Amino acid sequence: MHTSRSVPPNDSTQSFPLEQRRNDMFPQLSEDELERVARFGTQCRYSRGDLLFTAGEPRPGMFVILQGHVTVSQRDGFGRSRPIVTQGRGQFIAEVGQLSGRRSFVDGHADDDVGALLVPASQLRALLIAEADLGERILRALILRRMGLVQSNFAGPVVIGHDYVADVALLRTFLERNGYPHHVIDPNDDEAALAVHGRYATSGADVVVICPNGSVLLNPSEVSLGRAIGMLDAATLEGTADVVVVGAGPAGLATAVYSASEGMRVVVLDCRSFGGQAGASARIENYLGFPTGISGQALAGRAFVQAQKFGAEIVIPAQAIALECERAEGNPRFTVMLADGSAVRGKSVVIASGARYRRPDTPGIAQFEGRGVRYGASATDARMCAGIEVVLVGAGNSAAQAAVFLAAHASRVHMLIRGPGLTESMSRYLVERIAATGNIELHPYTELAELDGDPSRGLERVTWRARHDGRIERHDIRNVFLFIGADPETDWLRSCGVALDAHGFVRTGSACSTSAGPGVAASLETSMSGLFAVGDVRSGSVKRIGGAIGEGAAVVPLVHRFLAQSNMPGAQVTAP
Repeated sequence: MHTSRSVPPNDSTQSFPLEQRRNDMFPQLSEDELERVARFGTQCRYSRGDLLFTAGEPRPGMFVILQGHVTVSQRDGFGRSRPIVTQGRGQFIAEVGQLSGRRSFVDGHADDDVGALLVPASQLRALLIAEADLGERILRALILRRMGLVQSNFAGPVVIGHDYVADVALLRTFLERNGYPHHVIDPNDDEAALAVHGRYATSGADVVVICPNGSVLLNPSEVSLGRAIGMLDAATLEGTADVVVVGAGPAGLATAVYSASEGMRVVVLDCRSFGGQAGASARIENYLGFPTGISGQALAGRAFVQAQKFGAEIVIPAQAIALECERAEGNPRFTVMLADGSAVRGKSVVIASGARYRRPDTPGIAQFEGRGVRYGASATDARMCAGIEVVLVGAGNSAAQAAVFLAAHASRVHMLIRGPGLTESMSRYLVERIAATGNIELHPYTELAELDGDPSRGLERVTWRARHDGRIERHDIRNVFLFIGADPETDWLRSCGVALDAHGFVRTGSACSTSAGPGVAASLETSMSGLFAVGDVRSGSVKRIGGAIGEGAAVVPLVHRFLAQSNMPGAQVTAP
């Protein structure tokens, strides 16, 4: 029986810093396990030198090697190739992207005549569910391989731009928040990158992106980049979903997991990344079951994979701008209109769009958003702040978590708070942790006054004002983190007339009425039958991650009941 072969010299270690978990990443299936996998795939053959899959192109599914050897290699945007591993009989080739039929990050060459089982995405998901123990081993390997690709700093799109260009950080954060392999190169650090930048850029402030399929983008937006690298799949938007979930935060992902596991066709939309505001939390320590804490991105990433395992179709970035409702034979049909002109149809809709960070009324704030002004604190942000001073505005739990996280990297964190202290707005354990962190400096009764700099290069100076005496301080600081609350993301709902409260949050249950009469709406149903709301966007919700996840689970039986009563069965199962 053949086992995987590492490729000298040290390429596998360079490509995958998770070398210590290599056995988990590249497990060997037994003969019995191969027989169990066989019922989910079809046999195929390749001659020596054939390409089984190509970086940047759609991947047909997971390959399970029965005969011969396949070398898997990474290839960057400059055509440079680096081998990862050679796999033989009893081993499988795939990563998390194959759960949803995404494009490949790697090339696969047949070293000799190869016989394999090809397991397409739908059958791969069926395998993971039907074969629990074996499925766990396979899924663990798929997740670790994606982590390795992300850490390799070699696969995926190449973002070429000078370090001082704010849009470089913007695209990097977008890709990182979505767990998408990529690498960023300053043209001054690489001759090939300098040549490409010189060929396509018209100024030093331009950003050039080379996609794995060879296409080149100049100053792409998040949406255009997502479309070019295959994050947006037009096929996902076709047909009518049983439920469209707008928002991929904790509430939306929980809805996706529970509804997809019940057999519904689920389409999830989010304008930026999975995880929502929770995904930007440096560490969550009061979520049940994680006594040592977990980062928001890690928690959201697990839910993101779990939703795909059950077949949820997740579309990012896709911004909902309007909701249209029409009735066919008395039953509503919903259409979610997207910013790029496309639309998604659903028999029901779950509103999980959460809240958008509140923008302070400070001169210069808008032009520096993403260019020095940030909402949330990611790992990328922390690296950029290493050894320098930063400003953080806010006094809630999220602000505290971010301040402690940033303090581990920055030389000093200036924490601006409007009130006298932290005890009224922050959990006690966080107050104590801030007090114990020597490089966090509190500025009570203080507000952000003005921001200055060159918008193309980013923020350069920050001014703050003491509220009690008007004293001004001005500092050469390039990074400001804002945690001053959030407003509900409900503007896209105004076109359908759903009931909102005085603050713009969605009314549900007894706080509204449906066509069936006042007070008849189910607990998470809005004023419109078939339209539900969960999580932070819902009026009266507890605004906690645990509460959001609970509502995401609780809404699924209500959706079941609505579809059954409307004679539109969403899943061929008995409603719980």
